[in-house]
Amino acid sequence: MNIHEYQAKEIFRGHGIPVPPGEIATTPEEAAAIAEKFGGMVVVKAQVHAGGRGKAGGVKLAKTPQEAREHASRILGMTIKELPVLKVLVTPAEDIASEAYVGLIVDRGSKRAVFMVSSEGGVDIEEVAATNPDAIRKLEVDPRFGLLPHQAYWLATSLYSDVKQQRAAAKIMGQLYNAFLSSGASLAEINPLITTPEGEVKAIDAKMNIDDNELFRLPEIEALRDESSEDPSEVKAREAGLTFIKLDGNVGCCVNGAGLAMATMDLVKYYGGDPANFLDIGGSSNPEKVVNALRIITSDPNVRVILFNIFGGITRCDDVANGIVTATRRIDIQVPIVIRLTGTNEEAAVRILEEAGFSAMTDMDEAVEKAVQLANGGAA
Repeated sequence: MNIHEYQAKEIFRGHGIPVPPGEIATTPEEAAAIAEKFGGMVVVKAQVHAGGRGKAGGVKLAKTPQEAREHASRILGMTIKELPVLKVLVTPAEDIASEAYVGLIVDRGSKRAVFMVSSEGGVDIEEVAATNPDAIRKLEVDPRFGLLPHQAYWLATSLYSDVKQQRAAAKIMGQLYNAFLSSGASLAEINPLITTPEGEVKAIDAKMNIDDNELFRLPEIEALRDESSEDPSEVKAREAGLTFIKLDGNVGCCVNGAGLAMATMDLVKYYGGDPANFLDIGGSSNPEKVVNALRIITSDPNVRVILFNIFGGITRCDDVANGIVTATRRIDIQVPIVIRLTGTNEEAAVRILEEAGFSAMTDMDEAVEKAVQLANGGAA
């Protein structure tokens, strides 16, 4: 789950991280009033679950309340990476002497949280990693002990030469680690972590991604979800109990099991296609899940073929077949469907599909190759 910058800043502030004040506006008039409150010179920042806000025109410096009103008027209602901007954060402008990057992410390889820090802040860390990897210092945090003071100080020495700023940055890293753990985050970053001409160290930006698996024990964090800033198809999938991630391809995939779904997408790429989604219907034997899955897939206008790849274990093939037949009777599906079924009740599933005018394959490669051909304009 993603949360907005202003929400992440509130979490940071609650753990003692020095974050400048800021307030949310949903109208240009509110933005002007907040700017007046903060003394005039402010930054107006789009609140949307997408990167590249600055490049898209979603972050603007305003020298007066009137400028804040004008910037908010342009930013509110714009779309950034197909997501609408419905609110802006208005925060006092800071006099910046230097910018650094501090981030913390779960690394599946080491099975630990890993700090990444760089004195080159204010830009994408991926860009720094690609062009100057030596500018990034990393540290794996042992979960038994947490971030130890000397480790935080070692990280801070790569950011600043001034001892006071090193100590301040080390303290912030300890606070960031605590915020990361207590919020069930998979990522937390400050970009940039700035110094002012007076030598203060501040976090003027904040980003957090929350691990969905943590939300059952953190209702106060789950309450921060903003569905208006999420892809509508992903919201519908979550409500239907499906695991769904929208992608940019044209082969709609409906699969049971995350591992098989990943393998299916890999095979689509191997045969020259592009998956339109990751969709795992899970191990349920409920035909209604298939109906919901097809509704979500067919809502994407880019989908040119639908590929079912079902390995029946807990999921019964005949239930999936019934779901396909039911869905095609309820929904006007304008694209071809390629079906691969094997496993539990496979024979019954094939009979159900044949009676409804469908055919099913048992070979995964054959089914994926056919789906890609259809998506690329080949004959059925």
